Amino acid sequence: MATVEKMPMLQEGYEKLIQDLKRLKEERPQIVDAIEEARAHGDLSENAEYHAAKERQGQVEASISDIEDKLSRAQVIDPRDLSGDKIVFGATVTLLDDDDKPVKYQIVGQTEADAKTGRISYNSPLGRALIGRKVDDEVEVSVPAGDRYYVVSKIEFI
Repeated sequence: MATVEKMPMLQEGYEKLIQDLKRLKEERPQIVDAIEEARAHGDLSENAEYHAAKERQGQVEASISDIEDKLSRAQVIDPRDLSGDKIVFGATVTLLDDDDKPVKYQIVGQTEADAKTGRISYNSPLGRALIGRKVDDEVEVSVPAGDRYYVVSKIEFI
């Protein structure tokens, strides 16, 4: 029997998925209307509007299916309920880079990751390297730009 892999995420990531799902489901009737209108124009073989609407319908249905799958496997984690001295999902970590410049990241789910805002996926190279580490641990990460070295200076659950 196959096991279903849980997908950890924060509450705000879960709510964003629900909003995206609602928006896509609301778009369904508009797409059907566009298909019907394009179909009324006659010959479907050279009807660009029809083909575009059908393609969009396929994209929306695939997205809905994907989001519903993620929601069914969601494991919502509140970082404020966590504690300890090791880096785990949801932790906010302050690292010192090679120049002792602090960088701050929160370990989040794949759908919530956005490096520009300091949120990295637990599946990213840095995320995987950080999980289980403690304050003062040295971390080496291989990224496309080369090897990076960090020292864990602070772990918070906020």
